[in-house]
Amino acid sequence: MANKTAARGGTLAAIVGFVTAALLLTHIPEDESGRKVDVKIAQDGTAIVHHVSGRQYLRAYLDIVGVATACDGLTSYQGRKIRISDQFTEAQCALMLEEELVVHAKGVMQCTPGLALAYVGRDRARFAAVSLAYNVGVANYCSSTARRLFNASQIGPACNAILAWNKITVKGKKVVSNGLAARRARERAMCVKDA
Repeated sequence: MANKTAARGGTLAAIVGFVTAALLLTHIPEDESGRKVDVKIAQDGTAIVHHVSGRQYLRAYLDIVGVATACDGLTSYQGRKIRISDQFTEAQCALMLEEELVVHAKGVMQCTPGLALAYVGRDRARFAAVSLAYNVGVANYCSSTARRLFNASQIGPACNAILAWNKITVKGKKVVSNGLAARRARERAMCVKDA
């Protein structure tokens, strides 16, 4: 199905480039819900995403820390928190994912001029930055060491700094999450290809 976000502020490809957009639309569903998708980006930047395999969370569920979540890791959409009673179609989930990635990508690109499209060869670093922001929030990403290092063109150290975002809060204590640690390792591995 095609996701058209041009009317709402541009396509993901226009914001982060075609390569980064394809990486995000492929890897976020895999990282968030374990599902595989096929992604094609048309010349106009429109994303065409086809579900291939794996579970798709069309009904909201509680994540590991008890937050209502749906589709591919969405905990909110257009500023409204996901409720445990929410249910979506496959088409809605695909559109919501791309729209939320657009919002997160805009925030990342605004606070990280060191990842601007003018910098050739930073597609995978852009992917890692937006993927991190999608998971931890744009404000947290924009105040991170990783962002500071990306802006200083220290790509390798910035990629390494992503690894620090591997904890969840359980009963008021920060503990390492094996799932987050693995995700951060995957983001870092992709990111260092640009270092």
